Amino acid sequence: MFRILSQIWRLMALCISGPGGKVGLVLFVVVVALDLGSVYASVRLIEWTGAFYGALEKVDAGEAVRQVGIFGIIVALNSARHLLGQYVRKHLEMRWRRTLTQKALDIWLANKAYWHLATSTYPHWNDTTNGPRGHHIDNPDQRIAEDCRLFLEGLLTEALDFISRVVGLFSYIALLWSLASFPLSLAFIGLPVEIPHYMIWAAFIYVAISSLLTHVLGFPLKGLIVEQQRREANFRFALARLRSNFEEVALIGGEAAERREFQSRFDAIVGNWRKLVNRDLILGCFTYPFNHSVLRIPLFVALPGYLAGHVAFGGLMQLSSAFSNVVTTLSWFVFSYRDLADLVAASSRLDGFLQAAGSAGSQRPAIERAPSPDGNLHAGALAIRSPEGKPIIAVGALSAGRGETIWLRGPSGLGKTTLLKAIAGLWPYGEGRIELPEAGLMFSPQRPYFPIGDIYSAVAYPEPVDAYSREELENVLRQVGLAHRIGVEFGRSDTREGHGLSGGEQQRLILARVILHKPDWVLLDEPTSALDTDAEAELLALLRASLVGSTIVIVAHRQLRGLDDVRTINLKNRPAATPRPTLQPA
Repeated sequence: MFRILSQIWRLMALCISGPGGKVGLVLFVVVVALDLGSVYASVRLIEWTGAFYGALEKVDAGEAVRQVGIFGIIVALNSARHLLGQYVRKHLEMRWRRTLTQKALDIWLANKAYWHLATSTYPHWNDTTNGPRGHHIDNPDQRIAEDCRLFLEGLLTEALDFISRVVGLFSYIALLWSLASFPLSLAFIGLPVEIPHYMIWAAFIYVAISSLLTHVLGFPLKGLIVEQQRREANFRFALARLRSNFEEVALIGGEAAERREFQSRFDAIVGNWRKLVNRDLILGCFTYPFNHSVLRIPLFVALPGYLAGHVAFGGLMQLSSAFSNVVTTLSWFVFSYRDLADLVAASSRLDGFLQAAGSAGSQRPAIERAPSPDGNLHAGALAIRSPEGKPIIAVGALSAGRGETIWLRGPSGLGKTTLLKAIAGLWPYGEGRIELPEAGLMFSPQRPYFPIGDIYSAVAYPEPVDAYSREELENVLRQVGLAHRIGVEFGRSDTREGHGLSGGEQQRLILARVILHKPDWVLLDEPTSALDTDAEAELLALLRASLVGSTIVIVAHRQLRGLDDVRTINLKNRPAATPRPTLQPA
């Protein structure tokens, strides 16, 4: 229980700490106040019940009509209170959801935590003997988009319900105490005992037993709900993956293989769903009869007082109504158990994701990174490793000066791309030292990435498209041979992988991005592998002419054409097996 409350508190602290946090708290107080109005309305209805049925017992038509009018007023005012409370609550929910989502995105993106979490496990290197221990974080997109909403919906609903019931409980108990002042005699079973205010004790005992049975029967729900959410997200991911790679699958003829994967993931959904439904059935065998009898039980409990002549018929109905309110208020746990299980599942998934992202993003790389004293790039005694500590590539010494063009060459699979990632600060596993120039590095990965948007957004990325004039954007597109794409309907990358461009066109677009940004240092991984040699020579010559004074480091398998004064660095050696690196918290 303490762990669950800690998770909820951490998530709520994020909501409150954002912009407009105090406004959110004020709105929450307003919502609570409006919600507590239901307690007053319930007390007034209990009083009305006694007056109305008393009038019926006396056959007082005038008083009965008057009570009908009072009932209408109570219902009208209570309805207005409820609708206003719902309206404010929904605004509060979206305000807090916006803040929580923004915080989650910040944590996920900070220090490239999304990259660390993209592997099957992100390592926590606790020592050099036992190796890494990791946590699998699946479907972060679902946790941000879905669990933030589910958490706040569930929290506000259950928190407001709980607060109103706690406050209402005191009012209902005080009212029931005054109405049920008569004792219950056990003489009818041969015991000379009287239980004063027996209806109060009966309510607590009845609800305590019911709550215990509900928890015992429904305890497995939380784990089943979490697993169901995970399997649903896995199925959606597989469908989205086909949408992003439709052309490749169509060319290969992989429809049957994709269908098998879809069926496998959907079968997993069905398997867990059956367990969830069975547990819901087991829980429902108790909660459904309870929910439909809880309003009748009070009448049966109050009957001894009526039959003994302690209360009249109107008093019996009033007593029954008061007892019903006490029991239903105490039964909050029983009524809300399924919704509480959903809330706990959402908070557990979301908090676990945020804790993991925060931890993954705060790891300090084992490879030392420092400013370069001479403004050039230097790397010394580098031993690049896998996250599991296996050797990948070793570099004794590497340096690059301003304005140089450097070709990093070596056999496939050696680890050239990983070396570039280490220089760019993305790969933290290994040991050694990298000294970096003050000017920022621009890294172009082997697989081109384009944002959601048009071709102008793609070439301007990661800068906003309005940072450049349309003339600048179109001019650079013409320079790299993409003039035919200007003014033509363009496939958005949210519906088509790579904007529908061919492999060569994608690489042209990436080089246009580099030319547009004019970085002082740029690391290119196989930037022209999809182009023929003539096109490669033309584009690399354009790149070098456009980036006068910039340092260009290129990983490529074939001899680079179109570039003069290229310094070649041959990467050959692998490191010997040595102890695993240690990642330390920042």
